[in-house]
Amino acid sequence: MPLVRVQIASTRGAAKKVLALHQAGKVDRPSRDAARDEVIRLGRTPAGEPVFVGVTNGEPVHLLYDVRVYLD
Repeated sequence: MPLVRVQIASTRGAAKKVLALHQAGKVDRPSRDAARDEVIRLGRTPAGEPVFVGVTNGEPVHLLYDVRVYLD
């Protein structure tokens, strides 16, 4: 199944929190749900849970998620 990479706008503080949770093996539900909603907004159907990939280094900060989607 193909992957779609989405970027979720965030603040630097929130991005640090999400990154720390990921490194501790935990999940930040609100940002993961936002990634799923973004894929749906793009007209794709998620085939699984979004996977946290990282944080951009610029301003504004974005959270990066990969989401497997069904082929239409």
